[in-house]
Amino acid sequence: MGKPLRVILSAGQIADIDFAPALIKNLPSQAVVADKGYDADHFVATIEAAGAEAVIPPRSNRLTPREFDRHLYRARNLIERFFARLKHFRRIATRYDKLAKSFLSFIHLACAFVWLA
Repeated sequence: MGKPLRVILSAGQIADIDFAPALIKNLPSQAVVADKGYDADHFVATIEAAGAEAVIPPRSNRLTPREFDRHLYRARNLIERFFARLKHFRRIATRYDKLAKSFLSFIHLACAFVWLA
């Protein structure tokens, strides 16, 4: 099962890719696996500048599709399983907390539980 290394909470109306460079900053890795929503030239350049391989399938509207490792991309289901496991915590799935600080604190607690399980 995938284990979280870093969590960043953003506003709901902001695209995830805006925080993606901060999420992978200073994390040593050989590859960064993400879905098509993260297929942007600037993000791929950030990944490659860090010395990792970008395993991101190209969007269908890309004029020059990039190649990606399909075998390694299958590992992305670990990420999806982590989010499914995180949503087992009812407080996170229904967002009981009104304050972002409280919500993020419980996400950190749930991530610690996932690491221990």
